[in-house]
Amino acid sequence: MKWKQQLFDMKAYKPGKPIDEVKKEFGLDEVVKLASNENPFGSSPRVKAFLQCDESNHAIYPDGYAQNLRTDLANFYGVAENELILGNGSDDLIAIITRALLYPGVNTVMADLSFSQYWHNAEIEGAEVRKVPMKEGVHDLDAMLEAIDDQTSVVWVCNPNNPTGTLVSDEALSAFLAKVPSDVFVVLDEAYIEYVNDPSYKDTLHYFRDYNNLILLRTFSKAYGLASFRVGYGIAQAEVIAKLDPVRAPFNNTILSQKVAQIALADQDFIASCRVQNDNGKKQYEAFCEKHGLNYFPSQTNFVMFEIKADSEVVFKELLKRGFIIRSGAALGLDGYIRVTIGTEAQNSKFLQQLEEVLTEQGVFA
Repeated sequence: MKWKQQLFDMKAYKPGKPIDEVKKEFGLDEVVKLASNENPFGSSPRVKAFLQCDESNHAIYPDGYAQNLRTDLANFYGVAENELILGNGSDDLIAIITRALLYPGVNTVMADLSFSQYWHNAEIEGAEVRKVPMKEGVHDLDAMLEAIDDQTSVVWVCNPNNPTGTLVSDEALSAFLAKVPSDVFVVLDEAYIEYVNDPSYKDTLHYFRDYNNLILLRTFSKAYGLASFRVGYGIAQAEVIAKLDPVRAPFNNTILSQKVAQIALADQDFIASCRVQNDNGKKQYEAFCEKHGLNYFPSQTNFVMFEIKADSEVVFKELLKRGFIIRSGAALGLDGYIRVTIGTEAQNSKFLQQLEEVLTEQGVFA
């Protein structure tokens, strides 16, 4: 068969191990998943109440335009309805963007320690991928500018960044956007934006008004706790949305996902509560790292990536045996580190106790 040549050396995205698989493999009764940056506090109680009495007719197609959710998002952000595009999670939007703008002969620029789906989708489309080294886990925007040339089509900025959790300053971002050529599309992926607590942070929403080559990506999968419902969205000028929308699948959000996203969006008290609890959990990890002299990236997300001074894969496997699923830094491009989703206070305490035991066994701690 006439497969795309670039597919032959590619591998599918490998998510964190599922809980049931780990239970079965190691004979465990309880497993805590801290690998995929899901919200440990679940979703809004209003969502749970709705799901108990939902009477949607699932035999009919959903509204392909997601009108009700679109209206609520437009009102929430103060944007026009035609300045929004809905996706089956942010991954869907990343695929839509690459399909629309990347092809053989053009290139795309991104950080080297960032979300793998940027280069994965670019490679499928046959575009050249240019990865720019980060500086201490933060996007080096000056170096990314230098990597741009006449054949650059898309630049990706994950902010806060996955997997390091770091935030680009508003000053750096503003200077960067002012210098990017107008024919280069900038994707500002803000999947974790609800978790940002840096007092110097400035909302980025105004940037899409200033630049017609920019899109902001956000999601209901993280802070809103709706990962299984797969709802992401992009905000850009209407002309940009009009170009991307024909690439979108006709019914890429389900009836149920549209409804629960509306309900979740309306409960901002839940988001505020999650942010406070996440901040407290983050302090547990920071205290552990400082106690043991382990380097960690200052996180503005619901996960922390930190040094373990040991083989990431070995530590990952030892923690699996103890009922904790995390992400090995080796799998993310930084061996000797692990990325851990911030859980509840009790989950964090138990995990850090087990990690301390593992690192002691590995000879890291005396």
